Amino acid sequence: MINEQIRDKEIRLIGEEGEQLGIMSSKDAMKLAKEANLDLVKIAPQAKPPVCKIIDYGKYRYELARKEKEAKKKQKTTDVKEIRLSPNIDENDLSTKANQARKFLTKGDKVKVTLRFRGREMAHMGMSRQILDKFFERVEDVAMVEKPAKLEGRSMIMFLTEKR
Repeated sequence: MINEQIRDKEIRLIGEEGEQLGIMSSKDAMKLAKEANLDLVKIAPQAKPPVCKIIDYGKYRYELARKEKEAKKKQKTTDVKEIRLSPNIDENDLSTKANQARKFLTKGDKVKVTLRFRGREMAHMGMSRQILDKFFERVEDVAMVEKPAKLEGRSMIMFLTEKR
């Protein structure tokens, strides 16, 4: 809330340089703000009495937006990368896929390992969990299982994250 929007009878006022000006009526505070060609801004509405400050509102909003942007810049987003395998994958192909997963994990992404079944491959489910276990053994030094292998429809899915 700024200037005329402040309807409280008494407020605690802070000056331009951060000095305490004491408790006064909002009308008197408004006069002081107008004399300094600045705005009266309520910065702590939940306090008793509410705390207001005499500042340049436009500059204040700009500073808040800049701080928010800085905080967003330092935020880390994690993506989920998918690696698809098939039940009749060869050892060398499995190694290649494991190396790819290792790259994703070292970058800080999560990896979704999907073992897809087509046609008659659904009949050989017993071997499939072993393939996912072999895959995990190859990336075990950098990865840990977030969600263990689970059958969903025609595919078996396992999630891996980076070890900490």
